[in-house]
Amino acid sequence: MSELFLACALLSGSIGAPHPLAAPGITSLTNRSVKYVIPKKHFVELKRSAVTAIVVDNEAIDVVQLPKHRAGYNGVASLTHKSRSENLFVPSIAGLNYEHIHDGTLAVDKERFEPRRSPMQLRVIDDFTVEVYQPPTPNWKLESCGRYRLLSDGTIEYTFECIPRAKTFQQGYIGLFWASYIHNPQDRAINFVGRSADDESKSSDWIKALSPRHGVDSTHPPAGPLPDLNVNPKFSLTLVNHPSKVVYTKPWYFGVSHEMAYALIFRSRDRIWFAQSPTGGGAANPAWDFQWFIPDYKVDEAYGFVMRAVYVPFQDRRQLEAAVGNHLKMLNE
Repeated sequence: MSELFLACALLSGSIGAPHPLAAPGITSLTNRSVKYVIPKKHFVELKRSAVTAIVVDNEAIDVVQLPKHRAGYNGVASLTHKSRSENLFVPSIAGLNYEHIHDGTLAVDKERFEPRRSPMQLRVIDDFTVEVYQPPTPNWKLESCGRYRLLSDGTIEYTFECIPRAKTFQQGYIGLFWASYIHNPQDRAINFVGRSADDESKSSDWIKALSPRHGVDSTHPPAGPLPDLNVNPKFSLTLVNHPSKVVYTKPWYFGVSHEMAYALIFRSRDRIWFAQSPTGGGAANPAWDFQWFIPDYKVDEAYGFVMRAVYVPFQDRRQLEAAVGNHLKMLNE
């Protein structure tokens, strides 16, 4: 049993002790004092500093801001900057898109993209904050709420909380997956600090990672003990269960598109796995993704994580590290 699973088991057996991945209690799903307004449209535009983000539910949209946006793709449909007016993401789809729910079994094949199919509701909290709420889904019975908030510097802070409403996950863990479909970058790779997965003695260094094809070397776990995830050999979500030969040692990664850097920053405690596909959004459009596993879940208990997405002009890695530094520190204090 891994240290993470052991910690979860010990904590779950302690009266009143929280699960290590317990929800922070920020969204309207877990905090009943949160006030919100349900907009009439299926998108909300947020602007702050140099960044504009358009957050959507999973309905089809065809407006000036989002022409021919496809049904199913939720989250941030458009991300632009004063330094680049074109959308970072493939225009008809999205980024920070809640994509998959699974338990590592073939039960996922009943509906591989359940977050896309099950109805969602936008909830406007204030001028810089909107939530995407989803009632318990038909198959997995997972209720969730994702909060997208633009911070003062234009960084997106994403808080996700969920509650399993039935014992539908048969292997003791909940698997969840998010995708960002990047529109035609010159470089499809992601970059992070890591080391070889099978040699802890090796020092960490910057790694430039690009899957040779979809579903090969597709996910990069954090260094340290990992949950013992039992995944069926015929499991169809190949980005989930094909780890590369490296692990990351700092909880953030970035890619560069049209001289703009898109950096995803996580809390170490959440044990997020990086993921990627060179063609996830089309032949020239990579998917820069991540996934999350909740071990030892209990029905009607709330779980959650917090991460941030920085979108800034890219000069060099040193400049980007400075832009990311405060966010990395604040998330991991």
